[in-house]
Amino acid sequence: MVQYSQARFDASFAALSDATRRGVLEQLGRADASITDLAEKFHMTLTGMKKHVGVLEQAGLVTTEKVGRVRTCKLGPHQLQEETAWLERHRQLWESRFNELDKVVEELKRKEKLDGRKKRK
Repeated sequence: MVQYSQARFDASFAALSDATRRGVLEQLGRADASITDLAEKFHMTLTGMKKHVGVLEQAGLVTTEKVGRVRTCKLGPHQLQEETAWLERHRQLWESRFNELDKVVEELKRKEKLDGRKKRK
């Protein structure tokens, strides 16, 4: 079984839990942007956006570079491969459980239909 860094996972999933931070990642996937540009795009204060970017930066999802008075953000080195593998493993587990549940439901429906026919006769 693959071992995952709990702290890294917690930071990644915490960062991704917020719609604004997910939006920032999508925006930075298209082009680098300053914190000012991101704050304007998401209709928030500079302080609020700095906090969001800080969470993303701590998770390794964003890097920032300050040149003069402008802090530019871009996607960071962390590309979520381990998180994607973890999610996929759990998706497969739940999919197999739901498939088994579907079989049970279909069997119950079939038995109910047969019992209904027997009662009519």
